[in-house]
Amino acid sequence: MAGCTPTEPVKPPVAAPSQSTAPALSAPAAQAPALPAQNSARNEKLIRALIPQVERAYAQGESDYRRGRLIEAKASFDRAVDLMLESGIDIKTHPQLEDEFNRILDQVSGLEMEALKRGNGFSPLQEETPADAAAEVTFKVDPAFLARAQADLATTKSDLPLVVNEYVAAYINFFANTKKGHYTLLHSLQRAGRYKAMIQRVMAEEGVPQDLIYLAVAESGFNPRAIGPMTRSGGRAGGMWQFMPYGNYGLVRNAYVDERFDPEKSTRASARYMKFIYEQVGDWYLTMAGYNWGTGNVQRAVEKTGYADFWELYKRHNLPGETANYVPEILAAIIIANNPTKYGLDDLTFDPPILTDTVTINYSIDLRLVADLVGASVEELEALNPSLLRRMTPPDATFDLHLPAGKATQYEQRVALVPEAHRNGWRYHRVAAGETLASIARDFHVSAADLADVNHMQDNAELKDVEAVVVPQAPVSVSTARARSYTARKGDTLVTIADRFGVSLAQLRRWNKLTGTGVKVEAGRKLVVAESATAPRASSSRKRHAASVEVESSKTASTGKKAHSASGKQSAPAKSVAPKNAPAKGKSSGHKSSAKPKRAH
Repeated sequence: MAGCTPTEPVKPPVAAPSQSTAPALSAPAAQAPALPAQNSARNEKLIRALIPQVERAYAQGESDYRRGRLIEAKASFDRAVDLMLESGIDIKTHPQLEDEFNRILDQVSGLEMEALKRGNGFSPLQEETPADAAAEVTFKVDPAFLARAQADLATTKSDLPLVVNEYVAAYINFFANTKKGHYTLLHSLQRAGRYKAMIQRVMAEEGVPQDLIYLAVAESGFNPRAIGPMTRSGGRAGGMWQFMPYGNYGLVRNAYVDERFDPEKSTRASARYMKFIYEQVGDWYLTMAGYNWGTGNVQRAVEKTGYADFWELYKRHNLPGETANYVPEILAAIIIANNPTKYGLDDLTFDPPILTDTVTINYSIDLRLVADLVGASVEELEALNPSLLRRMTPPDATFDLHLPAGKATQYEQRVALVPEAHRNGWRYHRVAAGETLASIARDFHVSAADLADVNHMQDNAELKDVEAVVVPQAPVSVSTARARSYTARKGDTLVTIADRFGVSLAQLRRWNKLTGTGVKVEAGRKLVVAESATAPRASSSRKRHAASVEVESSKTASTGKKAHSASGKQSAPAKSVAPKNAPAKGKSSGHKSSAKPKRAH
């Protein structure tokens, strides 16, 4: 087995933050202000008012779920849980609230498992990738069509050596002349517009052919949040380039981040992995086969037959069915993408590229605070940061935080108003007409005195000339905030459950007080898990497994190079973002390396 160990990714130095429009809030000498003590009667009254709100949010979610409105259902379920977590009441010390909390988590977990059986959990159904749609292609091709496709090849520009034979022509015919093939390839290529420029830049920097971009057609249909089906080893491939959750490719994977879902970092890892395979096999077709099946498997097939030629291995049935189909599928996609009008894709319009500002941070921050600071929704920020497994960036580590284009300066100015130690809990609130310290404090479940104190204001101060205030809130424990109960099913193991929820085996053992080396889980047992990012499962009729997993990695790790502002624009400084006169301020993952053969042709 050939392989090498990459070094750690090199991160760019953290840029100094822009000067804030107001002095930074000085952090209090003590910890974040605690909520004032409340007597038992007061708590009971709050609980009696809170539980009906929770029930209404859950009922709305269940209604949306039954109507197939899965995104809306998830939002309502999240609200039901967040109402309890953000109430300021210690759930564990109040049996009534704890029972409600556990009951809601159990019910939501059950509904999500039901949804997962239908394919995607609380996410809209995802269309097939072109490769999935083409799984049943037959290889009987009209000789006239084959001749025309071969003639068109003469005018096709590509930095890969291309060939059109009966196998490639069969896929060209499917994508060009069938409704199913046409629309799956069309939609995949449309999505490619969001990432095409970035992928081509990365591939040029890594020295691999540009047209290898079309491997993403077969892997995910250019969906950076795609998750493949469960393999025999108990893991799922993830991201645009479908890396498995093991192996070392310079991609971080921990309780907070899974860089398989980061479009640029996973693209760079994929390019380096393809370059590594090419250095082992010396042929780009065999490289593509190795990406799908595993380099060692391809090398053994070459040694067995004596032919270092993909088509010879194909004809001699020395490739599993999926790998045999994989290369001609990609070649067909390359040829059509370079000649769209010749093959009926006159209606191809690329999606606009995703433009972001990127700031490299080395502190933990809640995405709700980021949303407050830049005027975006949490959902938009989650979409721009698909590698985040939680609504919080990792502590004690650098993270490239992607913001809406033109928002970097605004973010840096406003985040400076929140003490770094409190960015995982405090909020930033723009003052609306008629609001008072008391009304804001009530909305955020904090005391007006604490709110006035951290903003260096008098308790009775008016907010007429104040644009925004920071709101002190205790951070919600990540493991608690995203925690939920999961009931083990037949065949589950600790490994499969950890991978399903994006956590480590050690965390799962610790949270559930499990000792020993066993990984089997009795069906029906309830486990505390941590919810990972909701990612649509990549639909696939092609079952993959890891029967002969090989840890193959690229020779070097990601440089971490980032364009600070993809749009080239910066937002204007905020007029005033704090009260006047307020002094304020895996680890790694690997690509799937084996595939379940289909019936040979």
